[in-house]
Amino acid sequence: MPDNHQVRFLEKLDKALPEARRKPFKWYNIAASVVLLLGIGYGAFTHFFSSDEGSLTHGSQPSKIKTLGDVSPGLKKVEDYYLASINLELSKIKYTPETRDLFDGYLKQLEELNKEYNQLSKELTELGPTELTVNALIDNLKLRLNLLYRLKEQLNVLKTTETDADLQTQSV
Repeated sequence: MPDNHQVRFLEKLDKALPEARRKPFKWYNIAASVVLLLGIGYGAFTHFFSSDEGSLTHGSQPSKIKTLGDVSPGLKKVEDYYLASINLELSKIKYTPETRDLFDGYLKQLEELNKEYNQLSKELTELGPTELTVNALIDNLKLRLNLLYRLKEQLNVLKTTETDADLQTQSV
């Protein structure tokens, strides 16, 4: 083989298959990750460290708050699906100063639904699983996910309205 055969081969290989360059992280990817981690941390904190009066039994032992997963494996799958979808949608939402008021309003509604979900979980623990309580827990998860879908839709409408307004001012 010629002396420069390997060098020429590597040059041709580099031209045919160039190395893919990594795209830099956008600030909103980092912000979405932080929001997701804070949400999971907050949920874990409230789940494991709630210190309400109803969570104590026999004077000093804390009782475990039941979830849908404790009722049946099928309900655990439903609960896990909705919680994963909620967290995914939260991570996809782009927060900007222009959408702050809209975003904050939806977060307040989500917070209220989360409080209601915690109350229903306490009811599930204290009274046992009933069809009404289980359905209310599932409906709460559905409402939270639908609320995030509506927020995402309104943000898209707001974005297209701003884009249309920008185009009209440019054409004038």
